[in-house]
Amino acid sequence: MNILISLIVNGLSVLISAYIVPGVQVSSFLNAVVVAVVLGILNSLIKPLLILLTLPINLLTLGLFSIVINVFILYLAANIVPGFKIDGFLSALIFGVILSIVSSLLGSTL
Repeated sequence: MNILISLIVNGLSVLISAYIVPGVQVSSFLNAVVVAVVLGILNSLIKPLLILLTLPINLLTLGLFSIVINVFILYLAANIVPGFKIDGFLSALIFGVILSIVSSLLGSTL
């Protein structure tokens, strides 16, 4: 039951964030849930590998290169999920920040 509630909250977070950020489109709530699942899978499988491979650059930039990795993960999700579109780097960057804020706010209410 907790997984279902978490899935709905994450889908709602994606939908709210896409509504707030211009340049990001999600066609429906079902697509937002699929985006949330794909982002969860990509963040758990690919992101640690990318952070490990880019560790020297990440250390030189004091961790700021992680933002570029997050944007790359969002672009990858946009290419995988039909109905989810990101227009540019800045839109993806703002979407990632807003998504984490909205997800934290909605997650704390449960």
